[in-house]
Order: sequence, then C-alpha cells, then structure tokens
Amino acid sequence: MKSKGILFLSNGHGEDAINCQILKALRASGVDIDVSAMPVVGDGAAYSRSTVPIIGPTSQMPSGGVFYMNPLFFLKDIGAGLIALTWQQLQAVWRHSRHCDLVVATGDIVAAAIAHASNRPYIIFLSAHSSYYEGRVDLGFILWQLLCSEKCLAVFTRDALTAADLNRQGLKKAQFVGNPVMDNLNSTGKDLQLIPGVRTIALLPGSRLPEATNNLILLLELVKEISSNSTVSVQFRAALVPNLIPQLDDIAVRSGWQHRSGKLIFPAIKRSFGEEKLVEVMCSADAFTDILQQSSLVIGMTGTAVEQAVGLGKPVIAVPGNGPAFTYRFAEAQNRLLGDSVQVIGPQPANSCIIKEAALAVDRTLQDDKYLASCVKNGLEKMGRSGGSIKIANYVANYLCY
Repeated sequence: MKSKGILFLSNGHGEDAINCQILKALRASGVDIDVSAMPVVGDGAAYSRSTVPIIGPTSQMPSGGVFYMNPLFFLKDIGAGLIALTWQQLQAVWRHSRHCDLVVATGDIVAAAIAHASNRPYIIFLSAHSSYYEGRVDLGFILWQLLCSEKCLAVFTRDALTAADLNRQGLKKAQFVGNPVMDNLNSTGKDLQLIPGVRTIALLPGSRLPEATNNLILLLELVKEISSNSTVSVQFRAALVPNLIPQLDDIAVRSGWQHRSGKLIFPAIKRSFGEEKLVEVMCSADAFTDILQQSSLVIGMTGTAVEQAVGLGKPVIAVPGNGPAFTYRFAEAQNRLLGDSVQVIGPQPANSCIIKEAALAVDRTLQDDKYLASCVKNGLEKMGRSGGSIKIANYVANYLCY
C-alpha cells in the first residue's frame, strides 16, 4: 500500500514544535506516512531536528513573526522581502500538496489560509486563539469561514473553554483533546548541580536572536537585584537555545560578568546587610525540561516555554523587554491567557525601577505558600493534561486509514 502524504504547516517557532510533537506521536502509531513541512515563520529548525524535509524557502524576518504587536515591524518585514517569501511559500505548497492526503496546520489565520489554499483536506490546531483572552473568542469573518469550510475536518483548541465557546457559536467541529505543548516534559535526569534545600529560579530569555541575547542581559541585571536583597536562598539556572551559548563570552563582557564553561559569574554582589557574595547562573542548551521541572519559580520572557511552565504549576514573573516579540503588550496578553500564575511587572521595557519591583515580586512569591498552591490548580485548568499530541495523531491516523 502506498504511504500516506502529510504536509505540516505552521506559522511560528512554538507552532513548529507543536507539529513535531504530533508528528512524533504519529510515527509511533505505526502508520505508513510520507511527511513534509512548510514553516511560514523562521527557519523551521524543529522540523530539521525531526528529520522532516522542508518544501519551500524560509527566512528569519526582523519581527520573528510577531509583527502584529507593532506595525513598524511589519514594515521592516516587508523591506526584508516578506511578500516575495510568502508568494514563494504558497507556490511550494500548491506544487507539493497535490501529492498529499492531508494537511496538518498549527497557528492562526495564516496557517488556516495556506492550508485552505492547498485545496486538500486539513485539520488545524488553533494555537493563537483562546476564550481566556476576552471571554468569548472572536475569530473574525475570514478565519470563521476557513474553519467552517468542508475542507477543514477538525479544529483542535488549546483549552476546553475555547472548544465549548466555539461549539456554542456553531463550530461543532471544534474540540479540546489536550495541549501538545504539555507533552514530553518529563525530566531527563540531567545533573543541574543543584544545592539541596535552595530554591531554584529558572531563567527563560526566549529563542529568537538577537532578542534573546538582549533579554538575557536584562535578566542578569534582575539576578543581581534578587541576589542583593532576597530573604530567601536561591540559585539560578538558565535554559538557552543552542545558538545563544556561543554568545556567552560577549554577553558576559557587555554585562560586567565573567563566563567560565557555560557558567556566568558575578564575583561580588553586595548584600543589603553588608556582606559580599558570589552569584552564579548556570546556562544549559540541553536541559530545558529538567530546569523547568526542578524550578520553584520561572522568570520568563518568551511564549510557549512560559505556557509550559504554567502548565507544570510554576509561578512566572514576566518582565517586558524591547521586543519585537516579548513586549508589555505580549506579556499582558499572556497574563490574560494564563491567569494569575503570571505576574507582569511594569508597563514598559524594564528599567532599574521595574527590575527592583520584579526582585521584590520574586521574594514575595517564594514565601506565599497559598499562592504557590493556587498556581498548580490554575496550570491544570489553563493548559490541561498531557497527551494532546497523541490524540490528534490518532485522529490523523484514523482518517488516513479509513
């Protein structure tokens, strides 16, 4: 029997990762499939790591795919060739989809529109919409028509509230089976060299460069402030993307720190009561889940990783940066989506006053046992249990086989 062709579409780094989770579960199911991918945003590194061929051109745009946060970045993307790139990607999808039995899309209206334009049956994981944002999800006329199309077989939502909301609005094919971003978050046993009995703070500066570089520099200032004034003993672990590791020497120089074999060191933090102490931030590019699992609190300047932290019941302190991705507008929307587990500090890019406020919030949070317990309950409510990618993969397998 001829293998079944599946084209994975996605418009974002987090969306790439979600599709790869679904693909992993699909491969494990034993279905004979021929897979390919078209990442509309970024270079599609997640697909490359999963050995999935990419069918069309890719490029890192100045906005990192989040130009809706600032119209100026859209103009920069246009200048960097966005229109020509999108047209070339559409042509690639048209050529390749003729040989596909199904399109699996993850994202928003962009992913849905390209999936619809393929003229093949498709399903979509609607990652960018949630009723938690505004109480009632508004998909707009175009996206609503795309999802109501006979070509769209199923709409998977990121939470149960959104599925129920869309069902009430008449989109009966909407369903919640779990959020794939919560899959495969089990500890790998990586030795983080943690000091027993000391609270661990995870630092998540994001994945897009050069923004992640600037975010890490900002987080190091916050680490110094926390270390100077915290009444709770803490240790720091930074989960970085691999291409940020080679920049640690430069980051250390720019920040006034030292770098030794993946460890950032500030030799003399003066504590509020006079003594000086050494501060260390151990950086890893292969220990994300271990750092997340073993953290007591997360300081995050990113999207999907913060969602995963919340889903694991972790409290999150969000400090806005200069963007283009993680800005106050993004952090505030994230707070509406994820609820009280996320505390957004400051209405603008972090300055010295906001950093001091964030350090106080960290200290206060680590001592609030009632709040910490509420984060566990909230995470389960907002993100759901793991297993979503397996259930979506089962849907795909059943469709292809029957």
